[in-house]
Amino acid sequence: MIVRTWHGCVPLKHAEGFAKHLEKTGVEHSRSIPGNRGVFVRRESLDDWEHFFLATYWQDLHAVKAFAGENYHVAVTYPDDKEFELLSDPYVFQHLVEALSPL
Repeated sequence: MIVRTWHGCVPLKHAEGFAKHLEKTGVEHSRSIPGNRGVFVRRESLDDWEHFFLATYWQDLHAVKAFAGENYHVAVTYPDDKEFELLSDPYVFQHLVEALSPL
């Protein structure tokens, strides 16, 4: 299994709107790809920013590439992200998971 992690932040005034937008874009898009094994979103406020951490779980690298393309180390962003003044990390990390226990 592969865990793909992304981070981005928006001004606090856009936090709730971006949370809904993220659900309709990154979360739903991830879940629609065969080989997706789950999605986890974490939020944290820090000063004037709301930070979003997205972890997606994938069966294998083929599934990751089906979501992100051949340049899968680059963050997947969406055209409407700019409306929320999103500051997205340009790159994501893929972590090979060797063992997983039930939550």
